[in-house]
Amino acid sequence: MTKQSIQNKKAWEHNAYDFWVKKYGEPSKLAEAISKNPSAYLKKHQAHFRQVEGKSIANICGSNGRKAVPLALMGAKVSVFDISNENKMYALELADFAGVSIDYIVTDVLEIDRQLYSNSFEILYLEGGILHYFSDINKLTSILSDLLIPGGTLVLSDFHPIKRCLTEIPGETHYRMEPAYFDQPLHTGEVAFKKFFAPSQSEDFPEVLVKPHTLSEILNAVIQSGLTIRQFEEHPGWNGENIPWEYTLIAEK
Repeated sequence: MTKQSIQNKKAWEHNAYDFWVKKYGEPSKLAEAISKNPSAYLKKHQAHFRQVEGKSIANICGSNGRKAVPLALMGAKVSVFDISNENKMYALELADFAGVSIDYIVTDVLEIDRQLYSNSFEILYLEGGILHYFSDINKLTSILSDLLIPGGTLVLSDFHPIKRCLTEIPGETHYRMEPAYFDQPLHTGEVAFKKFFAPSQSEDFPEVLVKPHTLSEILNAVIQSGLTIRQFEEHPGWNGENIPWEYTLIAEK
């Protein structure tokens, strides 16, 4: 593994299971809720997964199974590739309580066995803050292209790159613009869930290593991997702010 992957694995295997319990509850409770309406847990991506029964889907960096389990309940054959054993523990318990089976492979995504998994999946699903964990985004998209069968679809959703240029001003409804878009180096940062723990519990949390990418870098990496971009959507802030907060890219092999 690269230095970046080693560090990020260390961070995402530090109290991650406890975090998921804190945020979403015990796997049994979350499984009960998901089972009532699985597609609702795909949120804004529901339209891209309307008919998945029998389809092979790889949830890349699938974390705690919160997307994989709904897809399995909808009849898909789901595999998760993720770097964290703690994520796997929560995800498999979640699947078990939901009465479904998912294949969970703990691996650095950049080290996925291409010979074994090449041309294996009809859909790849990546969502959340993922791309900044990969400095070599061209290598990542090349691997994603290899995993898809001809005619397969990539559903990629991530934080909009412009988001890192905006800093919230306490007590205000507007944001301060920061010159932090181009030429951003690999740097350390807090693992996403550290803030959910009390200071006394989070003092020894390992940091993550992240590399931000511009929108053009992301789009060109997908194109250069041989995939054809069919759709690109920008989404507003989580509280309805009129700011591009996330995006969803649909590409086809």
